[in-house]
Amino acid sequence: MKRILGLLCFIVASSAFGQIKMTGVVKDSIGTPLELANVIAINKESNSLESYAITDANGKYVISLGRNGQYNIQISYIGLKSVDEVVETKEADITKDFQMMSDSALDAVELTYEMPVTIKGDTLIYNADSFKNGTERKLEDVLKKLPGVEINADGQIEVEGQVVNKLMVNGKDFFDGDSKLATKNIPSNAVDKVQVLRNYSEVGQLKGVQNNQDNVAINIKLKEGKENFWFGNVTAGGGVAPSPNDELYLVQPKLFYYSPKYSINVIGDLNNTGEVALTGRDIRSFGGGFRLPSNDSGTSINLGNNGLGGLTNLGDAQTIESKLGALNFSYAPNKSLDLSGFVIYNANRLRTRQESFVRYTNTDLGIPNEETVQTGKEATNQGLAKLSAKYQPNANNQLDYDILARISSDSENQNEFSTVVGNTNQLDEAKPYSINQNLNYYYTLNETNIFAFEAQHLIKDEDPFYNAILENDPTNNENGFDPEDDIPNEDAFDETAFGLGINRDQFGYNLNQERRIKSSQLDAKLDYYNILNSKSNINFTLGTILSTQKFNSNIFQFLDDGSMFDPVASLTNEEGDVLRNENDTEYNFSDVYLGVHYRLKSGKFTFTPGFSVHAYGNKNTQFGTTYEDNFIRILPDFETRIQFKKSERLIFRYNMKNAFTDVTSLAEGLVLNNYNSIQYGEPNLQNSLSHNLNLSYFSFNLFNYTNVFATLNYNKNIDQIRSLTNFDNVIRTSSYFNSNFADESLSFIGRFQRTFGKLRASIRANYSFSKINQFVQGVRSVNESFSQTYRPELSTNFREAPNVSLRYEYSVRNNNQGDNDTQFITSAPSIEFDAYIWDALTFKTDYSYTNQSSDVGPSQSFQTWNASLAYRKDRDAKWEYEVRASNLLDIDSEVNNGSNNISVYSSETFILPRFVTFRLTYTL
Repeated sequence: MKRILGLLCFIVASSAFGQIKMTGVVKDSIGTPLELANVIAINKESNSLESYAITDANGKYVISLGRNGQYNIQISYIGLKSVDEVVETKEADITKDFQMMSDSALDAVELTYEMPVTIKGDTLIYNADSFKNGTERKLEDVLKKLPGVEINADGQIEVEGQVVNKLMVNGKDFFDGDSKLATKNIPSNAVDKVQVLRNYSEVGQLKGVQNNQDNVAINIKLKEGKENFWFGNVTAGGGVAPSPNDELYLVQPKLFYYSPKYSINVIGDLNNTGEVALTGRDIRSFGGGFRLPSNDSGTSINLGNNGLGGLTNLGDAQTIESKLGALNFSYAPNKSLDLSGFVIYNANRLRTRQESFVRYTNTDLGIPNEETVQTGKEATNQGLAKLSAKYQPNANNQLDYDILARISSDSENQNEFSTVVGNTNQLDEAKPYSINQNLNYYYTLNETNIFAFEAQHLIKDEDPFYNAILENDPTNNENGFDPEDDIPNEDAFDETAFGLGINRDQFGYNLNQERRIKSSQLDAKLDYYNILNSKSNINFTLGTILSTQKFNSNIFQFLDDGSMFDPVASLTNEEGDVLRNENDTEYNFSDVYLGVHYRLKSGKFTFTPGFSVHAYGNKNTQFGTTYEDNFIRILPDFETRIQFKKSERLIFRYNMKNAFTDVTSLAEGLVLNNYNSIQYGEPNLQNSLSHNLNLSYFSFNLFNYTNVFATLNYNKNIDQIRSLTNFDNVIRTSSYFNSNFADESLSFIGRFQRTFGKLRASIRANYSFSKINQFVQGVRSVNESFSQTYRPELSTNFREAPNVSLRYEYSVRNNNQGDNDTQFITSAPSIEFDAYIWDALTFKTDYSYTNQSSDVGPSQSFQTWNASLAYRKDRDAKWEYEVRASNLLDIDSEVNNGSNNISVYSSETFILPRFVTFRLTYTL
């Protein structure tokens, strides 16, 4: 492996040193340097684009050319006559200046190639064909090659370090702007231009009174001929794999229709090859473009998420069956009205296996080490539907309405063997649904007065059910835990069963819990903007948040004879009150606030100081007892922006935030998170207050294609909501309280990227430090953790030659847990290679090696290697034939080491075996 990496590095370096540089200055007819002039070099022998550049503020350009060749140098600038000259290279670098004349001075020069990157105001435009080499199949493959653009680990698009908020195709929302669906499904051959819209605002009336510099959208312009008829592709395939995946199948239709008046997008996916189109986390985060009106008010209320957590990551399983059907449409019956919407159905079936070892770091807690083996079946059926309407009769009025409905049916069945507890069978089921509505109205009274009303209403109903069957020997209930006792110890769950009031005279504990959480929330605000002058405006906000949550739960037991038993708990809280095995709680929250913000532009600076005054009301009622708390709080915030250049800025933000918890943390009855994690709430729980500071720097230099971003965050929590945890064997019981000890966190993320001709080099660094106070077995301890991650990367972007991407990730995590220090080190080199051979074959492969080591256990490692070979007669061929192999080394598991506040752990997750499939793709 080291030899291969070394050889590839040599090839990459050789290609870089095999070129010469041509530099110079572009001026106008009177000798003034021209900024943002376009310079391209065309190889006369191959008639292909060799290099390109954009001049800097001093008119300077730099391009890379091959040795001993002839090149057409073409220079263009708006309003001036284009230049076309032939340059012959030798062995030495070249310095050459150019002078451009007025448009009427010379005859027209025909530009052979479009500029790969151009700027028009706040819009950065990439010509997609300038970055393609023939191996691309999806939009994602194109975006990865654009300077300043990156696809992060979560599948999101980042531009100049900022996550893209919205993605459109020909100006129309694609599934409400979801970037992952777009990057994975839009065919690359349909993409003409990628337009990056910086300072993006969906409401044109508010663009001049709000800071939108952090809002980035992407618009995909389709090629001519991809409009007014269907385009896309259909893929079908199959293969063989080891049992239980004996027969593999794959069907993926992706069809699109765009016209000036309407569009239709249809995406389907049916496979058992592990290519999950959308995970459960993707579906849950698919917000449909909704943004809370109170997002910047300083108030944060958590309505909770009571879905099944095990369905978050569908990538790690031994078998996966995935189904996806998605339809997106837009229709504009006239210039004033736009209608759009989507329907998504997603289903996944999995079989999982995981082996883990947990060692508790504080031996004084008396918690035994535990080894577990978990096997499970997971199933999810999720549906989403949205309808949106935008009515804009004129420039002064805009009305938006959206409704989003989601429903799911999820289940998770796990068998767990524990060296402490024995065998346990668990079943989780949930069928939640929610309806979210959004109404916005924007009205411009005149040039100086603008009104904006935004309201959002949410209804959510969740009904998780939990069942656990544990081993029990009814003859040893009183034996205790003394290892010196000749009589066998009692079962690990016996003491917990006694506290819950469970009948212990059974040959097994059959525990059940029903829960129902109904939530309703109205979030609305009215903004008034007064434009004082061309440099400043003032904003007044009147808003409210009103929410109600009802929570009911009940723990019961099925006995050996099939009858149902309602246990009466004997567990007590910190005050000695006996806890219930049920909950009947209603929680009402209200926030009425008035905010004032002043925005001032002064040269490169933009200042936005402000504050909001909040009148809070909290009331929860449980079993006839009411707990109430009403108070007023002022929350300041401040933002300063320094815009050094169009693509360079520094931003500082500060705000105070009040965070409120959800009803499940207030409900004083017992709740089973699972058999070994029990919680009860605190009805007098208060909010937490935090100070939040952020410093961000962004720079994108089109002259040398240097992309830099860095973000520093500091957070200090006061009255943080923390848990009080007590262990009975490996079974924990937790409650909540407002800690008098402040918790702090500090994080830094930075990336530097630079393009050198056909080479792109980058390095990304992440640092994070946190200090938290934890309370276990009545003892407070301060836990500190520090992690650092570095990821250098070198990649090429040749149009004719093969391309390679080399990446190395190195991370160190240090944890100080009271008297225990642990360190985990992960190193992961990886390589991606793709080649377009004989204008017919496309070969792709990727390989990674991950090694994890720590000071508490032996080093562990695993490898992944995938490859594919595809054939099509030429670039325009309708049919493509592909052989794809995943997990070529047939690695059966991946390993992961880590730690939390009280333990260190190692886990081994079993994954899909080697898959080999044959695929046939037809392009419309």
